[in-house]
Amino acid sequence: MERILYEVKKIVVGQDHFLERVLVAILAQGHLLVEGVPGLAKTLTVKTLARTIRGSFRRIQFTPDLVPADLVGTRIYNQKTGEFATSLGPVFTNLLLADE
Repeated sequence: MERILYEVKKIVVGQDHFLERVLVAILAQGHLLVEGVPGLAKTLTVKTLARTIRGSFRRIQFTPDLVPADLVGTRIYNQKTGEFATSLGPVFTNLLLADE
């Protein structure tokens, strides 16, 4: 855990308390709600942490026209093969940032 914090702190400066809370949520296999004014490195923190732990990162921009398929994915018909292929949505990731 110390090594992860060390690596992330190379990029994200001045957010030690926030970084520790994010790591606690990850270690507890839980979820984390982060609220704050723009410019507090929320997105940068999650992206950097995902890269540090070699996990995947996705971001969802919540808009009024967002539908469930935008989150979980959908099945797409391939006319050439006559089969459906599953296209997974952004919720199938290690670290997900849902932004409004």
